[in-house]
Amino acid sequence: MRTRSLLLLSALPLLAACTVGPDYAGPPDVAPKAEAAKAFHNAGQGVTGYYPAAQWWSGFHDAEMTRLIGLALQSSPDVEVARAKIRAADSQFTNTRKKLLPQGSASVGVTHARLGLGDTSGLTQTLRDASGDDSASVPSVYNTDIYNDMFTATWEFDPAGGNTRKLRGARAKAEAAAAQYADAQVQLSAEVARAYVSLRAAQEQLSISRRSIDLQKRTLSLTQQQVDQGTASDLSLARLQTQLASTEADLPMMQAQVKDLSAQIAALCGLEPGTLDKELSRAGRIPSPPRVVNVGKPADMLRRRPDIRIAERDLAASNEQIGQTIASFFPKISFMGIATAGSTDANALLRTDSISILGGPSLSWNFLALPQKQSAVAGATAQFDASEAQYRKAVLGALQDAESSLAQFEGRRANVAKLAEASAAATKASDLSQTLNQAGTLSVIDMLDIQRQELQTQLALAQGRAQLSTAFIALQKSLGLGWTAPPAPQTGPQQVAAKS
Repeated sequence: MRTRSLLLLSALPLLAACTVGPDYAGPPDVAPKAEAAKAFHNAGQGVTGYYPAAQWWSGFHDAEMTRLIGLALQSSPDVEVARAKIRAADSQFTNTRKKLLPQGSASVGVTHARLGLGDTSGLTQTLRDASGDDSASVPSVYNTDIYNDMFTATWEFDPAGGNTRKLRGARAKAEAAAAQYADAQVQLSAEVARAYVSLRAAQEQLSISRRSIDLQKRTLSLTQQQVDQGTASDLSLARLQTQLASTEADLPMMQAQVKDLSAQIAALCGLEPGTLDKELSRAGRIPSPPRVVNVGKPADMLRRRPDIRIAERDLAASNEQIGQTIASFFPKISFMGIATAGSTDANALLRTDSISILGGPSLSWNFLALPQKQSAVAGATAQFDASEAQYRKAVLGALQDAESSLAQFEGRRANVAKLAEASAAATKASDLSQTLNQAGTLSVIDMLDIQRQELQTQLALAQGRAQLSTAFIALQKSLGLGWTAPPAPQTGPQQVAAKS
């Protein structure tokens, strides 16, 4: 028996090196052309291949935007949820790792015993006859304290590597949680920046609309005088009244939009609605993106985007699940040891002659469940196939997102350039109209109409600039920018990766 145990123990290192199931070889090569490309297809002039900055919002040179994004990344409930998921995943990994170590428990107890012996007169007489002591007696009730302690230790050895697979799967899930934290940062920084740009655009449009209303009122007043004098028709007056009423009707909705965007920004920053109203009520310029935009290479983007990292880690976890399920086909070996001691004397518990020891290996194999386990393997394989398809979808979607965002950004930039030309021409025409009016060759009404057209081009330019900035934000989001790594746990996947 001892020889068999020694042979089993000597074989443990060889069994430990065996891990059944498919080994994870990394994700499939979904986009080989993108990996080898030096630039994106839709990268135009002013877009370089240099590695982009992680805090892309600094390119706007807007201190208020930078402060709000920093506040949101620190205090947003979305980020707090992601942080909590990281802690939960790290805790699960740590628990899984510790369960692979030997488990032990100890107990110490004392029991009071009262034994009733009934009629002991016969025993008393026998004791007196044997001892010659007439005063000796046997009590009818016997009281004593019984002290005992017990220590148990168990360790389950999995020769097929199921426990190793389980540990690797837990590590992959913990790393996926870290990628989800990064993805939450990417989404949040883009949402705050987009809301802030929309707020500044709404404030500027509101200001332009108010100036336009003032000009329309002046034009309407002069036209009313001409109608009274018989030099203008009632139709011209009615058209101006309609135009003024339409412009004034837009003001309440613009004001509501400003309030709504302020509330959105506050909520994204983890604050109550109205908290930032006073601070954001001071109108500022619409942030403009930098002249030169660094986007890097497609391969860099694919390695940087958190959603792709999440899909890859889920794929790795699915692979380990297959191996873990296959390992359940094989027998498992458990080692158990028990040490107990008992005595009516507490000091006797420390003596070696009071200790009893039991221990040895045991083998378990639920071979009757093999049909069910075969179905489980098929299910785990199907889940791996689904995870692989999800990874392919994430990669292709990321490439499409980046290329589309680049095309939109290039289109918006060309659009703003033309709107700027139109606005400059309208401003020149407005300046010329004032000169002609002062010379008496252009009526006040015509001058005011030209100035109104100038405001319309300014309004269109403001909208175009806001759309350009929004397109820049969407581009940075598509590149997977705006995140930093979470704080490393004290004991987590990175620290024990080499050990496992």
